[in-house]
Amino acid sequence: MPPIKHADLTPYEQFNLELPENFPEEGMSARAAQALVKSECWTDANPMLNLSSFVTTFTEPEAAEIFKDGSFRNFADPDMYPHTKHTEDMCVKWLHHLWNGPKDAEPYGAATIGSSEACMLAGLAHKWNWRQAREKAGKDTTKPNMVTGGNVQIVWKKFLKYFDVEPRIVPLEPGQYCLNADQLDEYVDENTICVVAIAGQTFTGEDDDFQAIHDWLDAYEEKTGVSIPMHIDGASGGFVNPFLYPDYEWDFRLPRVQSINASGHKFGLVPPGLGWIIFKDRAVFNEDLVFYVNYLGGEAATATLNFSKSSATVMAQYYNFIRLGREGYTRIMKQTVANAEYIRDRLTATGKFKIMNETQRIPVVALTLDKSVTRYNEFDISNKVRERGWILSAYSMPANAQEVNSLRIVVRPHLNRDASEILVQDIEMACEYLEEHGGNATPPKLHDPHKVSSGKC
Repeated sequence: MPPIKHADLTPYEQFNLELPENFPEEGMSARAAQALVKSECWTDANPMLNLSSFVTTFTEPEAAEIFKDGSFRNFADPDMYPHTKHTEDMCVKWLHHLWNGPKDAEPYGAATIGSSEACMLAGLAHKWNWRQAREKAGKDTTKPNMVTGGNVQIVWKKFLKYFDVEPRIVPLEPGQYCLNADQLDEYVDENTICVVAIAGQTFTGEDDDFQAIHDWLDAYEEKTGVSIPMHIDGASGGFVNPFLYPDYEWDFRLPRVQSINASGHKFGLVPPGLGWIIFKDRAVFNEDLVFYVNYLGGEAATATLNFSKSSATVMAQYYNFIRLGREGYTRIMKQTVANAEYIRDRLTATGKFKIMNETQRIPVVALTLDKSVTRYNEFDISNKVRERGWILSAYSMPANAQEVNSLRIVVRPHLNRDASEILVQDIEMACEYLEEHGGNATPPKLHDPHKVSSGKC
C-alpha cells in the first residue's frame, strides 16, 4: 500500500500534523500549513488590545487592499515601478511642507523601515557634515559625539555604538523627564555632531524643550563660533503636532532643525513598518552617502541602509494622505487625544494615580501610583489587566530616575470611548483585587551600557 501523502489527509488530520525538528522533507497542503501557522499565534496578544505599542493595528479595507497590491513590488526597482516611486516622492514633498520646510529649499528624504533606519540616516548625515567641516578647518575628526536626553529611544544608542559616535546622554531626574537646556554646557562641545530632541517621547509622551535648546545653541555659537544643528526625533509626535498644534514651533521653523524623522506606522496610521526621514534641504544629506546603481534597469540613486523592500507601506501612506488630508488627520487626532484625556481623568480621579505628563500633547497616558498605594505596584497592575487581554507597559524610568515606575497607555485611534470605558473599569477592578490580595511583581533588572553615574556618559 503506497504511503499516504499529506494532501490525501482529511482537514482534521492535516491540522494535527507536527512540525519536524529538522528542515521538512516534504510539504503539506496550503490549508494545513495555514492552520498550523495560525494556531501557533493563538496565544499571542490581541494587537487591538496591545496598548503598550504605538504601532498601528487598524486600517481601512481599501488601504489593506492597496497594502496587499504593493507587497510584491520591490521598492528598490524604480525603473520597473516608476509610479510607485512617485508615491514616495510626493510623500517626501508633502511632509516637508507639513513640517514647515523652507519654500525655497529642495525637499529631500526617504521612506525607511521604521524610524530606526530614519534615525540612522539622520545621524550619518550629521556625522559626515561635521567631519567634512572639521577637515576643512584642519581640525581633529576622531572624536564625534552626540548629545541627547535619557528619554532617548534605543535606536539612538544603536547608532552611537554601530557608527562609533560618543554617547553624551543627559540623565533624567524624578519629575523631569525631558531634555532641556539646563545641563547642555556639561555635554556640548566642538565635537558634537548634533543635538537630538524628541517630539512625543515614549516614556511620557512629552516633548523636549525645543526652543530652550535652540536658544542655548544660538548663545553657544555666539560665544564659541561653533554651529551645532538639531535633529528632531518625531517618531510619535511628528504626525500629531502639525494637526493639533499648527502654531507650535517644533519643526523646520526653528533654524537649527536640519532633519526630522517620524514613524508612518504610528500616528501616520500605516501598518508596520514605515518610517520617514526628511531633511530641511537637499544639501543637508551629504552626497558622499548616496550610491548610484543600474543593475535593476535604469540608473537610480539609493541613500538608505536597506535596499530591497516591499512597496506596501509607502503606498498605504500615500493612500492615507490623499484619503484623509489635513482635515481628516486633525479630526482623528483630536478624538484620540480626547479619549486619552478621558482615561487619564478617570484614573487620576480614583486617587490611586498621579499623571506624569502634565502636558497632554500626544495620546499617551503616563501614570505613576500615588505614595499612598503600598500593597502593589505598576507592574502588578500590568500583570493583572493582562488577564483581561489588555497589554499595558510598566517600566522603571531611565537614569537617574530609576526609582520612579510608570504605567503607560498608548491610546491609538481605533480605541473608541466605549473601549476606553471598559479599559478604565478593568484597571479599577485590578486595583481593587490587588488592594485586597497584594502584589508581588518586581521591576526587571535591565543592563544599560549607557547608564549615567556622574558627568558625561
